[in-house]
Amino acid sequence: MCVLDDVCAQNHGQSEGVDAQLLSSLNKTFSHHPHYQSGADRFLIKHYAGDFDELAAVNMGQHDVVKRIYFCLLVLCTETETNVVYNVDGFCDRNRDVLYSDLIVLMQQSSNAFLRSLFPDNISTTIGKRPTTASTKIRNQTNALVESLVKCTPHYVRCIKPNETKKPGDWDDQRVRHQVEYLGLRENIRVRRAGYAYRRSFDKFLWRYAILTDETWPSYRGDPVRGCQIICHSVNMDTDQYQMGTSKIFIKNPESLFLLEEVREKKYDGYARKIQKAWRQFNARKHRAKQKEQASDLFYGKKERRRHSLNRNFVGDYIGLEHHPALQAIFALFQFNILAGKRERVDFANTVIKYDRRFKASKLDLLLTAKYLTLVGREKSKGKDKGQLVEVVKRRIDIAHILSVGLSPYQDDFIVVNVRENYTSLLETPFKTEFITALSKHFKERTRGGVLQLEFLPTHTITLKKTRFGAGTRNVAFHVSPSVGDVCEVKSNGHTLHVTVGQGLSNTTQLPHSGPSMTRSSAGYQRRVDRLRTSTRKTLNRHAPHINAVQNTNTSYGMMSELPTSVVERRTSGQIDTRQTVEKLSDNSWKQSTTNNTASSNTRRYGGVPTALVSAGQNQPKTTDLEAAAQRSSKPKLPTKPRLYPVVRAMYDYDAQDTDELSFSTGDEIELMQRHDSGWWQGKIGSQIGLFPANYVQE
Repeated sequence: MCVLDDVCAQNHGQSEGVDAQLLSSLNKTFSHHPHYQSGADRFLIKHYAGDFDELAAVNMGQHDVVKRIYFCLLVLCTETETNVVYNVDGFCDRNRDVLYSDLIVLMQQSSNAFLRSLFPDNISTTIGKRPTTASTKIRNQTNALVESLVKCTPHYVRCIKPNETKKPGDWDDQRVRHQVEYLGLRENIRVRRAGYAYRRSFDKFLWRYAILTDETWPSYRGDPVRGCQIICHSVNMDTDQYQMGTSKIFIKNPESLFLLEEVREKKYDGYARKIQKAWRQFNARKHRAKQKEQASDLFYGKKERRRHSLNRNFVGDYIGLEHHPALQAIFALFQFNILAGKRERVDFANTVIKYDRRFKASKLDLLLTAKYLTLVGREKSKGKDKGQLVEVVKRRIDIAHILSVGLSPYQDDFIVVNVRENYTSLLETPFKTEFITALSKHFKERTRGGVLQLEFLPTHTITLKKTRFGAGTRNVAFHVSPSVGDVCEVKSNGHTLHVTVGQGLSNTTQLPHSGPSMTRSSAGYQRRVDRLRTSTRKTLNRHAPHINAVQNTNTSYGMMSELPTSVVERRTSGQIDTRQTVEKLSDNSWKQSTTNNTASSNTRRYGGVPTALVSAGQNQPKTTDLEAAAQRSSKPKLPTKPRLYPVVRAMYDYDAQDTDELSFSTGDEIELMQRHDSGWWQGKIGSQIGLFPANYVQE
């Protein structure tokens, strides 16, 4: 075909004598080829074909070159040799009889969809090039067919003619069955299955399945035969299912090969999950470090810091919005979704203390989304479900309407939210740093680049809500006293609320770093490096006698007095970690700290601040000096979220047999998510969710 194209290109526009020149060129090129013979006006090629008559080629038409060449391709699929004679008359003319691009463009612009489908050629890639000949198209199509066959690693190729109508999708079952029978395909497959269905060289087999064992992965430098044996032994393949040859491994049943492929896919899936986990952990650490830097810069040089709060990770959800059984028992989940907005994500949720115009404290749930700051309380229903607790939205503030946020320069937990042309909300939360950081971020997004104004003043003026008695104002004064611990003393005196707190860490305390600092500006934040900061370790040593880190009841969830006893015990359990640091303190420091703590707690209960939590505080037993010192010196723990689903315990070990199953050991606790009548239940261990047999566990 290449010689045919060369002759047509050299004699462009000529017809006489071109066929004779083609025969002469073929004789010069293939005169010594064993499968080529020359004649007067024809040539003969010995094909690998069946018993065909030599006149078969002539009967197809003397000048139909395309059919003659196609016949050559078809006879390649038979099993014996035969001689086929080709007449050179009209070879070059038919080879140059191409369809030019202007005609193809004309037909592609037809309004008939069928005509357009007959010319799918992309003319834009062939502009300026010579039109392809018939032999070039046949050669390209043949090469594409061979490439497709090589990808499938075929043993041999058979041509099956599915119909006589030459239409796609038309399948003549009887005709195809007849061809399969007389070609002997069924017998060939049986013989193949009786032997070894899969054969592959040792190196290729080892390269593909080396990941299955630790001995061959990631690099194996031993004997390839031994490596293949290790791989087969790792999947418990029987020795009669494979055989080692001189240069190849032979596997008998396809099921054994499918087993290797399945284990290989599981290995790759496991490694991919490990890479994803490591990458997510890296991004999470980077994100947490960025959050801590941003929070530290908001308060640096302006507010004293609490101990154990500088390097604390941000949790965001301290209530358990989706998996909190107490909240689901009080109000339906869909009501909460309506409250938070259909498409809004709650970035911060915590139970806070709100003070009213008489400085009376009440607990509310604070929800912060990208657009709104919502305060949610609970009241007893007066309607149909009288006496039941229902959800009530106490206040909903648009973040864009916040004028400023007031804080004191000391280590207290009070926050003053000033709203433009509206009344002020006085809140108290131990997670003020995280709340202010999230609020400032959403304020910047909501106001398109605006900066949330933070006012660090020892005295703040509060605007009250307008009632029939008028609006009015109140004052909040903050004081610091070395004799007071970390727990604030709150006293009301007329229209002024006095908050006294102990000395905290210096307002220039540096955030401790365990890794490289954040300096890339592409992340939207650049750490300040032009200022001096004192060391956290030195500051901690200077204030060592005053280590009191246990918060008051602010860290609890919801209104404890209104929840079931089991829920209260579950929430409060595990919050205090009594570490063995009490021995480092002297007896005098124990007594002094205990006295201060008792006085501050009594003042908070009875110091002129009426609260609904007095009765709960009075019933608490008195702690000894040792317990009080241990509580003050321990780092507060975040309360764990309660489980949403019932828990079952494993009686036996179970190894997962599939990717959607769950592995566990004897004694493991599994959260039961769903029961199935088939005997396979869906459960959860940590972050893994899967199926497990029901007869392996007990409730």
